[in-house]
Amino acid sequence: MLKRACVKGVSRSVFAAGAALLCAVSLAAGDDVHPDLIGYRRCIPMEGFLRTDPGLRQIGLFRTRESSEIVSSRWSVGCECLDREFADFKAYAKYLGKTGTKHARFFSGWAKTEKVKEKYDFAWLDVQIRHAASVGVKPWICLSYGNPVYKSGRDIGTGVAGVVGNPEAFAAWLRYCGEVVRRYGDVVDEWEIWNEPFGKQMEDYFKMVVKTSEAIHAIQPRAKVMVSAVGTVANAKELLGMFVREGRADAVQCWHVHPYIPNPDKASDPWWGLDSVDEFRALLAKANPKIRLVQGETGCPSQLEYTHALSMRPWTEYSQAKWELRSMANYAVRGIPYSVFAIVDNQYYDMLQSFGLLRANLKKGVVYARPKYFACRNMFSFFDDGVKPVGMATADFEVLERRIPQVDPPSFDPPSTNAVPYAVKVARFEKAGTPVLLAWYAHRIPSDALVFDAVRLSVPGVAFRDPVWMDMITGRVFELGARDFETRGGTTVFARLPLWDSPVLLAERGQVELRRD
Repeated sequence: MLKRACVKGVSRSVFAAGAALLCAVSLAAGDDVHPDLIGYRRCIPMEGFLRTDPGLRQIGLFRTRESSEIVSSRWSVGCECLDREFADFKAYAKYLGKTGTKHARFFSGWAKTEKVKEKYDFAWLDVQIRHAASVGVKPWICLSYGNPVYKSGRDIGTGVAGVVGNPEAFAAWLRYCGEVVRRYGDVVDEWEIWNEPFGKQMEDYFKMVVKTSEAIHAIQPRAKVMVSAVGTVANAKELLGMFVREGRADAVQCWHVHPYIPNPDKASDPWWGLDSVDEFRALLAKANPKIRLVQGETGCPSQLEYTHALSMRPWTEYSQAKWELRSMANYAVRGIPYSVFAIVDNQYYDMLQSFGLLRANLKKGVVYARPKYFACRNMFSFFDDGVKPVGMATADFEVLERRIPQVDPPSFDPPSTNAVPYAVKVARFEKAGTPVLLAWYAHRIPSDALVFDAVRLSVPGVAFRDPVWMDMITGRVFELGARDFETRGGTTVFARLPLWDSPVLLAERGQVELRRD
């Protein structure tokens, strides 16, 4: 049986800890940040997460780190769309280094920089790149999109043919890319070529990548050239085949995927289910072992949206945070670099997109930090490069107490059956020679449920001595007593583990640093 405090004791400890977290969880006084980032005063879903009760004794709060405190990691956050002024960098710049990310994605904005032929104004981009570098965040740049000065479009969905098929435009593109590399080469060495050239344009995109790669490497030989996500798995295989046939697999060092799927644990999906990711990673290794697969952009909305990725589903800030953690866990255990889309909501031409870690208003100001912000910051802080992925564990489980409703969120898809079998995922890592686990339900799309099931979980090949249980969304850390787990013969069995449809952390007490204030 789990060791449980009396109901009144649990309530007092949970809500006292929640109140402390509300007052002082993230930033020191005098940091000149939005007050709601400190107090959650407008983020009602975060208050809901803080009220969840796993039935364990809380021992503290996880100490997160700023980007400058972390030596290295594979995490990135998206600062996209500033080239089209869909967000205001000045409104959120002061939050960037507080996230704990070590990388950030920026768009170069050819059309914004070269408004007159062969005259470049980088002042707007200088601010972004130099600030990121100054707060311990390494910027990487997506070279995109087209330029109306050379009769090609400046927005997402713009075909590369308008550049590649126009000799003047293509020469101007290569010249512009060279200017960007020369200007920022002291702090940037990763260059993504275009963004999401979907559809039937792989031949044109192949030509663009090869020529642009040559131009970049001529200036910066150590550069990492990145193929952008090209849509479906079929598109990626077609493009890779071109590189192999033409003997140019050495032209690129990284290959992106953008896996926007409703259940981030889905194995099979043409838009990059996890089996497809694993299969394509193997194909890349066969083509050129030096090419690294990168998850270059993904995320989840926080509300029902009618267009763009993961639309037509009633997402909330509850399910958004859970989705992001599950997606991050799947890539972290594979050792694949991961970029969260996006740091802030983007004011598109037709809508205010709700993917941001930070919620924005129609004036592009920051309103508050969503639960996704705190969830990502906890992941960024704990899972740096000192935590090594081991792989997925083959774990046995038994659901002892069912409290989470087994119903997918409503959508325009055919209604699902409640007979979907339970699935528990356990991702294994090591930190300083000790085991680290992330465990979660994986069989359904993340829900809004704010309760935990009790699960008997057996994990072979893992031996804990004094583990703690951590809620990865709020950062609350709880003790596991002698009756809560047993390690025998190299297998650890958790008697009644609190589990839900979002990863929880299990690690040795000494590996989870707690806040001191």
